[in-house]
Amino acid sequence: MKEEDVVEALKRENEEFRRIYQEHRDLDSQLSEYNKKSRLTAEEEVEINRIKKEKLYKKDKIAELIREYKKHQSMN
Repeated sequence: MKEEDVVEALKRENEEFRRIYQEHRDLDSQLSEYNKKSRLTAEEEVEINRIKKEKLYKKDKIAELIREYKKHQSMN
C-alpha cells in the first residue's frame, strides 16, 4: 500500500489522524503567512519557532499513526 493510500485511508477512518493532519496543515498555512512578510518582530520570530516545533511534533505523530496502520494491515 502506497503512503498516499495509507494517508487517505487514515483520513477517512481515524478521527485522531484527521484532526492532527488538519492541524499540521493549518500550522503550515500560518508559517506561509509569516514567510510573506519582509520583516518580523521578535514576538513573531518566537511564534514561528513555536509553530515549527508544534508542526514537527504533529508530523512525528502522523508518521507514528501511519506506521501503526501499516503494521496492523500487515497482520491481517
